[in-house]
Amino acid sequence: MMKKSQINIDKADIKAFLGPGSQFEGKLSFDEMVRLDGRFVGEIHSADTLVVGDTAEVEGDIHVGCLVLSGNFKGNIVARQRVELRAPANVQGTIQTPELKIEEKVMFNGEILMASDVKASNGETS
Repeated sequence: MMKKSQINIDKADIKAFLGPGSQFEGKLSFDEMVRLDGRFVGEIHSADTLVVGDTAEVEGDIHVGCLVLSGNFKGNIVARQRVELRAPANVQGTIQTPELKIEEKVMFNGEILMASDVKASNGETS
């Protein structure tokens, strides 16, 4: 059973996967849960959940419903519902979300903006 305090990232729910050693540059959009464990540079847009594994290196802008991040990230994050930073995450940038969870041993350097209503499409709060 899923705890309310954590996003469930069951492997059966993941619809696309960029594995370790893979590299992708560009724009990514998706409708169901996606996991990145490789290197990604660019923009990511979705109303669903993005999982960034501990071997991942992501640089760019992320606009999603929920984000679970364990890898290296540099850029801007806008999450409509929630962001979870799980060890050994290393994050440099801005996070905008109504709900944020940061585990021990996570490295975060940046700015956190919290509002009750975040619009993932353009990063504006209302």
